[in-house]
Amino acid sequence: MATATLTSWVTIQDLIEQLGDIPPRRILAKPFPGTATEEDLLDAERLHHSLFELVDGVLVEKGIGYQESVLAFAIGAYLRAFVLPPNLGVVSGADGMIRLFPGLVRAPDVAYASWNRFPDRKFPKSPIPTLVPDLAVEVLSESNTRKEMERKRGEYFGQGILLVWEVDPRRRTVTVYKPDGSLIELDESDRLDGGEVLPGFSLELRDLFAELDREGQ
Repeated sequence: MATATLTSWVTIQDLIEQLGDIPPRRILAKPFPGTATEEDLLDAERLHHSLFELVDGVLVEKGIGYQESVLAFAIGAYLRAFVLPPNLGVVSGADGMIRLFPGLVRAPDVAYASWNRFPDRKFPKSPIPTLVPDLAVEVLSESNTRKEMERKRGEYFGQGILLVWEVDPRRRTVTVYKPDGSLIELDESDRLDGGEVLPGFSLELRDLFAELDREGQ
């Protein structure tokens, strides 16, 4: 699946629209949009103490928040507990940047990659490996837009990701997307499974979203 590039933008509004109508505050002005490299990406994360993605030479700050972080961490923990004992592969978090193809570095909030996705089935040493995981999980923040997420899914499926989960903390839903365009929205009364990507994995969504209702004693 082809995705739009940013090479044709003329105005800042063009750039914003091609990135998915994201808030301008998430677009880093230095280095100048269209000229950023992976080295700039690593430097920006160290300098600004925030998470960025590289999209056609533009550094785009990830939408983040405390609720989003808690849910992402919980999902990662559930996945790791399932994946680790049989050594199926690797579960990464939001700072786990992956190069989907040259010029595009994304950082899903959680990702699972089976060992078959790694060259020689070995753990990568690069801070930004070329890697297409089996599963990408995005926990939506208030600054994520519908068009931005559509673009991301297009990139994910276009490069061979098999399953995308989009978690909405405010609506307490998880939408499951597949490469064929099908989707299903689940709520707290439902159970999330791993489908053909992680057969046997199961998560009661009431247990996941209960993380947001916890109180101290």
